[in-house]
Amino acid sequence: MTPDFPILPRPHDPHLTRRISGHDQTGEVTEISVVEERPLTIYLNSQEIVTAMTIGDYPDYLALGFLRNQGMLRNDDVVTGVDYDAEVETVVVRTERKTSYEEKVKKKTRTSGCAVGTVFGDMMEGLEGLELPAAELRTSWLYALAKEINTTPSLYLEAGAIHGTVLCQRDRPLVFMEDVGRHNAVDKIAGFMFRHQISAGDKILYSTGRLTSEMVIKTALMGIPILVSRSGFTAWGVEIARQVGLTLIGRMRGQRFVCLSGEDRLVRDANLAAVGDEMAQHRRKGSGDD
Repeated sequence: MTPDFPILPRPHDPHLTRRISGHDQTGEVTEISVVEERPLTIYLNSQEIVTAMTIGDYPDYLALGFLRNQGMLRNDDVVTGVDYDAEVETVVVRTERKTSYEEKVKKKTRTSGCAVGTVFGDMMEGLEGLELPAAELRTSWLYALAKEINTTPSLYLEAGAIHGTVLCQRDRPLVFMEDVGRHNAVDKIAGFMFRHQISAGDKILYSTGRLTSEMVIKTALMGIPILVSRSGFTAWGVEIARQVGLTLIGRMRGQRFVCLSGEDRLVRDANLAAVGDEMAQHRRKGSGDD
């Protein structure tokens, strides 16, 4: 059964941020909230797969989504348990199918960006023959999503130094995840979708981070046809998006955005005169930043 929507950030959860004192530019004592960062080691059955740095919320979704996006969990896999141990900072995903990924784990690739992501060397193989659905994307939905997401209370607005990823349907945000790495936030979304059997063909993935090859690959493997971001692009990310037919929209700020792939899905129905500028307190980093 699909749980109630939406899942939103928890900016005032005391486990996710810490108050730390320092001095400002004038030498005055100041106190700010900073985001927590914790290691989480993910196991698949009896095999250690990876250790990720994360803020620590939704470890079950993060583990499921990471394994799913790396091709270690299949669509037909039956998950018999997801066991999280906060004391030793581990999460163990158990399946009916016996698994062994020793060779795959040896092919780790460190990816660019915040908190340093990890993918495995054969991840591109999952894109061969992939066909994404011919979904529609109305620009009125884009502007409505951007306004609601940018004004939703979040850890970013509370403490900064964090990325958000939002699963959306038409003009409605469904699941809003944050983490120190954009790849972790995407994996949490993937884990949520896997656990609750959420369909992907009519969904939009909205991110605050750069549109890198890793982000494009993960979105495509999740079966989501549209990826949108406030930030910019990498050339390889655009190349892969065009290869798989993913609609890729970046630098979305105020009335502006750029579509570099999948233009055929766009329906320009929005009245730009009615789209206001972003309020200063809700602006994130520049469109070219991570």
